[in-house]
Amino acid sequence: MSAPEKIIGVVPKATSHLFFVSVHAGVDQAARDFNVKELWNGPNEETDHERQIQIVDGMITRHVDALAISATDERALAKVVQRAIDSGIPVTVFDSGVNVENYTTFVATDNYGAGCTAARRIAQLVGGKGKVGMVMHKPGGTSTVLRERGFEDTMAKEFPAVIIAARQYGMSDPERSRSAAENILTAHPDLAGIFASSEPSSLGAIQAVKSRRLSGKLHLVTFDFSPAHIEALK
Repeated sequence: MSAPEKIIGVVPKATSHLFFVSVHAGVDQAARDFNVKELWNGPNEETDHERQIQIVDGMITRHVDALAISATDERALAKVVQRAIDSGIPVTVFDSGVNVENYTTFVATDNYGAGCTAARRIAQLVGGKGKVGMVMHKPGGTSTVLRERGFEDTMAKEFPAVIIAARQYGMSDPERSRSAAENILTAHPDLAGIFASSEPSSLGAIQAVKSRRLSGKLHLVTFDFSPAHIEALK
């Protein structure tokens, strides 16, 4: 008799964003490579941490052989992830952290360092002085919070003549991010640049820059990658 197939539960922050579409492709490939069954399920939007909690609870009930999760909120997901660990399920945290300590491994970008790099790049682009704005992602998501903190800390320490004139959340939604960027541009017509810390916030900021015919005039530094980003760069 052959051994039962191993089931790996994978819970992304959201299923609708292009970043997690690419993560899903990697999960599919790994499942084939290691001859395991994947159980991919996540909320549609990164703001829906209640749905993500329900999904993880369901995987605990099913007692998957292992669990990988990118937490929508580092605090809100802590209890259910701890329940998974306490039930004997090995947990890998990826992309965005969660406030537990005894997970198996953590795989992510150095998001704080990336935010520092973004600050240095936009400071260079604006000539080391002037006003910039931030179109932020949402509260509670570790990856983007660290990017934003790295950006703010580096700007304060290394570029005191660059002022962060405005900060607004796009709440993980391109349209709300566009409105946030529009609001910032209206309030600060002398803005020299914008930093957008995630895929939806950057897509919204790109649209705001285009609609105001500021392409080539206002410096925009963003995160993540999509055909829309490529077209904007062109």
